[in-house]
Amino acid sequence: MDNYAILGVAKNATPDEIKKAYRKLASQHHPDKGGDKAKFQEIQSAYDVLSDPEKRKQYDNPQPQGFPGGDFHWNVHGMDLNDIFGQMFGQQMGGGRRNGRQVFRTRIDVSLHEAYNGINKILELGTQTGKKTIDIKIPPGIKTGDQMRYDNVLDQGTLLVEFNVLPDLKFDRKGNDLYCNQSINVLDLIAGSTFEFDTISGKRLQVHIKPKTQPYMQIKLSGYGMPVVNTTQYGDQYLLIKPYIPDNIDDAIIDSILRSRTK
Repeated sequence: MDNYAILGVAKNATPDEIKKAYRKLASQHHPDKGGDKAKFQEIQSAYDVLSDPEKRKQYDNPQPQGFPGGDFHWNVHGMDLNDIFGQMFGQQMGGGRRNGRQVFRTRIDVSLHEAYNGINKILELGTQTGKKTIDIKIPPGIKTGDQMRYDNVLDQGTLLVEFNVLPDLKFDRKGNDLYCNQSINVLDLIAGSTFEFDTISGKRLQVHIKPKTQPYMQIKLSGYGMPVVNTTQYGDQYLLIKPYIPDNIDDAIIDSILRSRTK
C-alpha cells in the first residue's frame, strides 16, 4: 500500500500539499456523503502516517526486518511478541513484563468527536491462551500519542493502549483548542451581523460580529474547545473569519460605493 498514491501526492509533497489532498479526498469519500467507508478509512490511515513527521520518516526509511531490540515492541492485535520471544529465548526484550505481569500493547484510532465525548471501545486481543474480548473506557480529551494503562481487564496481565485521534473535516485541533474557518458575507463584516455556529459538542451558538470587522480576524469562543483529560476544564474554539462577496449585491449599494469614491 502506497500512502502517497492513496492521497495522490508526490513523495516530496509538503505538509500543506498533503493536508489539502487529504481534505479533498476525505470530503469526496466521507460515508456521510455516500462515500465508501473502507476507502475513507484508507485515506485517513494514509494521512495519519504522512501528516506526522516521525511516522513519515519511518515510512520513507523502513528499518531492516529482524528481531527488534531495546525498547521497540512488536504487536499483533495487542499481543506483545517481544514478551513471547523473550520467553522463547530466555531473555526479556524491551520490558515485556512488569512486576511479574505480562504486558500487552496495542494502538487504536478514535475520531475527534469520540475524543471529545469519551467512549467505551470493544477490543479483541490475541493472547497466548486465545482471543480475548475486552471493554475499555476512554476518557474525554484524549490526544494522539496519549497512553493509558488498564490493569483489571486481563487475567495476570496489563494492557497499555496508545491512542491516535483521527483528523476531522471541520475542526483542526491544537492542544486542547479547536480551530475552523467561518465564511462571512463582506457586507455583514461592514455592517455587523449575527450567525449561528455549531460547536463540536452539538451546541448551537449565536455569534455576533461588530460593524467594521476586519477580514481574517479570529473570534474566540471561550470554553468550547476540547476537554482537558481528568479535569473539568475545556480549551477554546477559534473561528477564522474568511470573507466572501455575495452574488446578489444590490446595484444601489454598488452605486453608493462608487459615489463615495468621487467625493
